[in-house]
Amino acid sequence: MAGAMIVALDGTILLMAQPGMQRDLGASVSQIQWTSTGYLVAVAALLVIAGRLGDRYGHQRLLLVGVLGFGAASAGIALAPGVGWVIVLRAVQGGFAAFLQPATLALLRLAYPADRLGTPIAIRTSAIAVAAGSGPLLGGVLVAHLGWRAAFWVNVPLASVIAVLTLAVRAPTPQCANPPRLNLTSAGLLAVALATLVHALSDVPARGWTASPTLLEFSAVIGVAAVLARHERRTTHAIVPPAVAGSVPVTASMAILLVTGAGVFGALFKATFYLQDVLRLDPLASGLRVLPLTVLMVLGSPVAVAALRRYGARRTAIAGTVLVVAGIAGLSRLGPASTWMAMAAVFATIGAGFATVMVTATGTVVGDAPPGYAGVVSGLKQTAMNIGPTFGIAVAAGATGQAASTMSSTLLILAALAALGLLPASRLPGRPAHLNGDGPAAGFPARAPIPQAAPARHAKAIEQPPNAPG
Repeated sequence: MAGAMIVALDGTILLMAQPGMQRDLGASVSQIQWTSTGYLVAVAALLVIAGRLGDRYGHQRLLLVGVLGFGAASAGIALAPGVGWVIVLRAVQGGFAAFLQPATLALLRLAYPADRLGTPIAIRTSAIAVAAGSGPLLGGVLVAHLGWRAAFWVNVPLASVIAVLTLAVRAPTPQCANPPRLNLTSAGLLAVALATLVHALSDVPARGWTASPTLLEFSAVIGVAAVLARHERRTTHAIVPPAVAGSVPVTASMAILLVTGAGVFGALFKATFYLQDVLRLDPLASGLRVLPLTVLMVLGSPVAVAALRRYGARRTAIAGTVLVVAGIAGLSRLGPASTWMAMAAVFATIGAGFATVMVTATGTVVGDAPPGYAGVVSGLKQTAMNIGPTFGIAVAAGATGQAASTMSSTLLILAALAALGLLPASRLPGRPAHLNGDGPAAGFPARAPIPQAAPARHAKAIEQPPNAPG
């Protein structure tokens, strides 16, 4: 949980640090944007590779390397003399975040059987929502009193504590006779394809969808992806194993996360400009208007677990997707005369729906992971959760330009995008056979056998895994 929270916290604190960073370092707007873009590109390129390495060398080891590197990179940014160093170190920080994130999910797969994953995943989802929601407030206080560098110094003690916990608690490890090897050709092609895709999407707000560089990058992504697919079919050590690629619950869950994440974050991007540029609210007042989304994500996660156990993944995911679509569509109907309660209601609806989708899809992905592949599955899930928001913001910024006052049509487009999640949601497992949790089908798919865990050296290794979305 702590490993997932530090990444979520860092992402939202950065938003408060960037204006002060620009003034202090004399940076251009483009350079400040690259402090985010470089991070996103590095994360997207390495998530699946990091998950594969965790499957081979141990997820706890990857968690330790990731959190130590994340903290060290944060300290380097806090000491950086110029914006060039900040950009480079943010990319390094993104690389270590990629090592960190899949391990926080893969360790859950080792520590809990499939029918008990609901509560840990709900706690992790709620914790991420709390961290992301409190980031702007904490960042505002730190930047106002100590300067922008304090927003990065705060990661250092947090990372140190997580590293100590990682060393102190021994999690169960799967007894795999033949740990999967990392195919370097596949890894390189996948990293290039994902990095190029994220870079292209990140530049859509500035360049537009039809600009020559954008089209060229998208064409390159298609070409590299085609070469990767051909190589994966021929190699004996595919970076995405056939057991994972052929799992309908896993692929459907990732599709749901991608499109609903795109809809939610695209809507938040558009709504933020609307609140500040049209309604003339300050950042704090705008944040308070959006606060019901965070609250309902925290409160909705345990409710989603109960619904998942009773009604199964298919019905629960469909219900969550419908709530997300209804919330975004409702947001499109708000105007300057709308009451605070009406705005709170639509944001709360989005939050409740997204929490339901997150818990259901994450539980399905992790619970259905074949033995020995928890890391690569977790990496794929985190990749979907990184590309989805980037895609949604590109749609929000590029659909109607930067005109915040004409957000209605853009939000309807984003609602339609989120509605695409209904199709993969219908492919998830149906109603569980045992409603009261008496069998392995009680809430999470369990067609893949649970990896046999080595005996833990400490009793608390099972009760308190060293991680917690998404």
